Amino acid sequence: MRKILYIACLTIMGAIFFAGCGKNVVVESYSIIPEPVLLTMGNEKFVFSTKTSCYVENVGQNDPSIKYILKTLRQWHFNPSLVGKPEENCLQFVINSTANTELGDEGYTIDIEKNGITIKANTEKGLFYGFQTFVQMLPEDISTVRYRKIEMQTCSVKDYPRFKWRGTLLDVSRHFFGVNQVKKHIDLMASYKMNKLHMHLTDDHGWRVEIKKYPQLNDVGSWRVDRDNQPWGKADPAGKGEPRSYGGYYSKSEIEEIVKYAAERNIDVIPEIEIPGHCCAVLEAYPNFACEGDDTTYTVQFGPYWPPRAILCGGNDSVMTFLKDVLDEIIPLFPSEYIHIGGDEAVKDNWKRCPRCQARISSLGLKDEEELQSWMIMEIEKYLNRLGKKIIGWDEILDGGVSNEATVMSWRGAEGGIAAARRGNDVIMSPLEYCYLNFYQANYQFQPPAMPNSLVTLYKVYGFNPVPDGLTDIQSKHILGGQANLWTEYINNYETAEYMLLPRLCAMAEVLWSPLNVKDWHHFRNKMVSHRKRLEACEYHVGASSYKPWAVSEKLDGGKVKVTLDWEVEGMRVYYSVGGSAYKLYNGPFEATEGTTITTVSFLGGIMKEKPYELKIENK
Repeated sequence: MRKILYIACLTIMGAIFFAGCGKNVVVESYSIIPEPVLLTMGNEKFVFSTKTSCYVENVGQNDPSIKYILKTLRQWHFNPSLVGKPEENCLQFVINSTANTELGDEGYTIDIEKNGITIKANTEKGLFYGFQTFVQMLPEDISTVRYRKIEMQTCSVKDYPRFKWRGTLLDVSRHFFGVNQVKKHIDLMASYKMNKLHMHLTDDHGWRVEIKKYPQLNDVGSWRVDRDNQPWGKADPAGKGEPRSYGGYYSKSEIEEIVKYAAERNIDVIPEIEIPGHCCAVLEAYPNFACEGDDTTYTVQFGPYWPPRAILCGGNDSVMTFLKDVLDEIIPLFPSEYIHIGGDEAVKDNWKRCPRCQARISSLGLKDEEELQSWMIMEIEKYLNRLGKKIIGWDEILDGGVSNEATVMSWRGAEGGIAAARRGNDVIMSPLEYCYLNFYQANYQFQPPAMPNSLVTLYKVYGFNPVPDGLTDIQSKHILGGQANLWTEYINNYETAEYMLLPRLCAMAEVLWSPLNVKDWHHFRNKMVSHRKRLEACEYHVGASSYKPWAVSEKLDGGKVKVTLDWEVEGMRVYYSVGGSAYKLYNGPFEATEGTTITTVSFLGGIMKEKPYELKIENK
């Protein structure tokens, strides 16, 4: 009897201990990315705790967004009981009975009052995004630390996106990432309200999706000789009989798993199947799709293949049959309204020499090889349109003519997007000078290998405006949004992919969601201190931003220039020397003579970062 009482006592004590365990914290300000349309702070507190209940209105508790929300709260040891009507100390999720037209399909409101929290939206999608903002109001380490009580500052939020296309491209052809890594990428996108995942599934370096009718695409085209221990572009040639040990592809069931996982997070997955170039993997698997007279022995590449002359024969009817057969298997896997058909960097030397291609050009009355590519793409577009799909192509599809319904992804600067919008085509802006996150984000001497010859810093990304100058209001409406692209030539593991994406993806998220009037570089830079902690707590690898300051100059009288220094990393201390003078701590703008060289040294946490940099002061 004594033993039973002893065990009962321990059980009760344990229950009391676990009920009371967890930290308490006070949150007095919020760092939200992307910045909401409107955030108004109050002066009271609401206590969010393990005792907070949950109420849902006009939406079922088993609907996808609510299931996601409740599952997430349970993972953080908040397991709110569902109540039948609103009450005090309650977290409410409400679908508006009468739509708030200002919010649209993706907008939401949040009201944190001293007695409870209410998140409202017109749709489940809006509730989902409202919850993502609510998550960012919680402590940065909420995913790893158990909290018993969180005192939250009262506030009111109204929010909706500037653009409907907020995308990322993940290149899984050059280097292959597994299903769980793609899911982690999807979670990252959802956290920052990105909604389009463009999967680059085919290229010279590997075919990454199962196609049953053409098994050689996977048996041959998905595998290459492993050269990941050598620099991209400088690898040794493949030895005779050397095994194809690197690669892989997604089975149809795995694609369905990825697409379902993304849909639960309000993300559409758009596949890219390259037409007509970038097809070494196809031509090794099926060499009969090459041009007549092309005696090149194509292999799945493990480095650059430049210029990319591998191209599907534009005069071969079996090529068109092949493409339609492939798309017949792709379409059921991807419910998105779009299929990306590539169309970029197709060197047409083989077409110029190919009797079949020249015969096709002649029989159709085409002007040249560019128009032959346009004919191929428009034939595929007609086929996809009949099956309820629309096409997206890189801006090269404009070169030989394009249908009015095609969407153009502008990557060679803004010019392609401007031309497309002026002719009435929808546009996704993705110019490489702002949106290619495979370029270095800081001084290459202190970074892992990346695409050379360009620098796309966090500050540069934040300054991107998807609507280019020179468009009328009507033309500007064709700009659907923008996209950050991560090409993986130099990225052979997912940890490095995260390092290259972050923190620049955070800047892109704010560019694509937030209205221009609430964007503020220094406020964003300050928010990244919190978000770096939040991302690292979720086991994301966050890149090191640039520690090189830059100078903004303003001409004064007498040959003098007012110099303002700026930089990417909040909390950095910058010392500067003017023309070899003693170093001073930068505390604000200073005067210098035009043409003078200043030297800067950056410190963070008392540690010197990178190296001294020289900046020539000019009036710009």
